[in-house]
This record gives sequence, structure tokens and C-alpha cells, in this order.
Amino acid sequence: MRTEALARLAEERVDHRFKGLPPDADGLTVGELAAQRRNLFRDADGFTTPVLTLSAERLEHNLALLGTYTARHGLAFAPHGKTPMAPQLFHRQIGHGAWGITLAVPHQVRVARAFGVERVFLANELVDAAALRWIAAELAADPAFRLVCYVDSVRGVELMDAALRGAPRPVDVVVELAAGEGARTGVRTEADAVAVADAVAAAGTLRLVGVAGYEAQVPGASPERVRAWLERLVALAVEFDGAGRFEGAGEIVVSAGGSEWFDAVADVFAAVPALSLPVLKLLRSGAYVSHDDVHYSRLTPFNRVPGEGALEPALRLWAQVVSRPSATEAFVNAGKRDVGHDFDLPVARVVRRNGTEHPAAGIEVSALSDQHLWLRTGADADVEVGDWIGFGLSHPCTNFDRWQLIPVTEADGTVVDYIRTFF
Repeated sequence: MRTEALARLAEERVDHRFKGLPPDADGLTVGELAAQRRNLFRDADGFTTPVLTLSAERLEHNLALLGTYTARHGLAFAPHGKTPMAPQLFHRQIGHGAWGITLAVPHQVRVARAFGVERVFLANELVDAAALRWIAAELAADPAFRLVCYVDSVRGVELMDAALRGAPRPVDVVVELAAGEGARTGVRTEADAVAVADAVAAAGTLRLVGVAGYEAQVPGASPERVRAWLERLVALAVEFDGAGRFEGAGEIVVSAGGSEWFDAVADVFAAVPALSLPVLKLLRSGAYVSHDDVHYSRLTPFNRVPGEGALEPALRLWAQVVSRPSATEAFVNAGKRDVGHDFDLPVARVVRRNGTEHPAAGIEVSALSDQHLWLRTGADADVEVGDWIGFGLSHPCTNFDRWQLIPVTEADGTVVDYIRTFF
């Protein structure tokens, strides 16, 4: 990682671009504001609502847990960076043993490279000629930089080859195997996979180094169906290796793994047979970094293997009650512009009033407007205008992207850092 680029994040000036931060902090650098260790809940410290926060303790717990989990199971780890798009978190993930960072589109790769990420797994077929020329230049300029990219069509391979003509280093590619009919991207059949591999072999600018896919797209995903698809992916790697398709690769990449089935990935990849080259068993789960209160809390593999540990929801949105028009209604000053709602609505967790907290009993989010959460309140709801409510969130990927600078808070509300995002 380029530590000087990370250091420059602390030199950015605080101003109106960053929601929720104290108005009197304008003009301070992020580093200066962090050094003041202001408290989120102390009126004099000036934080405004709504404000999204990350728990310092839970964030560190999650980073450490996946680091030890992947090491225990013999997996390399390239967490999907599109979840937080935060170079500070990329740095911490790599510090906890990650092989590199997974990304999805060229802009994200540019962000990672600006902060010195040396290994990128691009989980998409890349056919943008301008982006490919930029990647070729990055590879030429930095011998330590490695990028592995999906391919899933002969046409895609031809477009990549045309854009990369004259590049001094080949781009490493893996054939993406679709998770079945009706799934997302990827070749649908082994015959299609062979055709794509043949096209790669004919292209002088690409080098086939493995196979990959995304098991959460398996139709009607169940432990049995996911394992069957993963075994199919491994079998494709074995077939390609037997046919000598990985000649010159150095190692064979076999990659899968979102945040819902990494236990199955660990089990199936543990049984990958010996091949002609070392095998890089690469897991790509990303949502773990903050986890969540609803979607991934239901689906995390740690529910199936509790002895391996448990992730903790690290994101919390704080908003203020601005209207209590009836005994059954309340409204807070956060909405669609502030919080993700593609999978589930936010969940009220705590109410804060006059320096004390109590559980958000009897409070349910019923709808969202652009700048309001609609709350349905029961007879047991203790909530007044002016209260702060802390909300648990669902699907971190669509919560991080609404915030450019996120306070990292200790349990008592002391802000110890700020995470800069780049969406």
C-alpha cells in the first residue's frame, strides 16, 4: 500500500461535502478533527443528524475474524472492495492477511491503484478499450502489480486482445462459470468454457490462469446445490489443467465466495486435488467488513458453523425525531438519500435522550421518503421529538455509498477516526 496516499486522506479539509460532521469543524483537516476525539453524543462537540457511524470495536472484530477464518481453512482472501470502497479499509484488510482486493469496474481499480493495492481480482469481463489500455500501462509501469480478470465469451476475449495489442505484459484471466441458467454472467456450459479458453490461447495478450464464479447466483441456492456447483467449478479447473491450458501461469486460481456461502467454498476447496501447479484458492467475500443487522445477519455462514465465530454489525445510522404527530407515528430526519433500502428497511435499535439510551421497543420503520423515515409506534414506544434513534441497517453495499466520510466511534461515542469512501 502507498502509505503516503493514505496519509494524505488525513490532510483533506472538512467542509460542507461531508454529512453529519460538526459545522465548527470546517477548515480543519480530517486528521486534526480525529485528534480532537470529539464525542458523537456530546452537544458541545457538534455532530448533526443524520450521521452514519462505524463501530471501532466491531470493525476490528470482523476484520480479524475473516483473517483467521481464511487462514484456518487454507484460503487466500481478496475481499470485495465494492462494499465500502474505502482505501483505509483495504489497507486494514491486507494487514489482516488478505491476498488482495476484489473489484468490479475500472473506476474501482483506479481507486485501488491510487492507494497502492498491488493485487486486484476484477470480477467482471472487461471490454472497455480505454480501461484496458490504462491497465496495460499500470502493469508495464509496476512489475509488482497483478490483475486477474474474468472472461466469459469469445467476443469479449477478442475485444480485450484488440485493445491490448502491443502491451508488454499479458493480462491474467480466469474463465467465469455461470451458476446456472437464469444466473448472472459467465459461460453456461463446459463446452462454452472450452471455446473461451481456446480464444484466450489464441490471443497473445492474455494468459489463462484459472476458473472462477459466484455461487450465490445458483438458482434456488441450497447447501446441496451450491456444493454441486462448486464441485463443477473445481472439475473445470482439473479438466483445463489436464489439457495443459494453464501452461506458464505460475499458479492456478480457483475462486468463488460471496458473503452467504463461504463455508461451502471452504469445504469444497479443501478437497481440490493436486494439480500441475500450486493452486490459489481465492475467497472474495466483502460484506463481512461491516456485516449488517438484517440481510447478512440472516444469511451469514456463521449461523451454520457457530463454532467458527460470529460477525457483528458495525454500521449504525443515527437520526433525530423531528415530528411526533400522533401516538402511532413519528418521523426522523433521514431517508432514501442517507440509508440503503434495497433489501430491507432499517431497524430501530436504541433511543437516546439526555445522555441515556433505552431500547427502541415498539418502534418500527414502515416507509422511507427522500429525507424521512416513517416510524410506526406502539403503546410501549418511548420516543419524543428531539430524541436520537440508532438504526441497524441491511446490505452494507448500499449504505456505504451514501456517505463520503464516516466517523469511527468507540462504544462510548468517542470518534477515533474517519473513513473516506470513493464511489
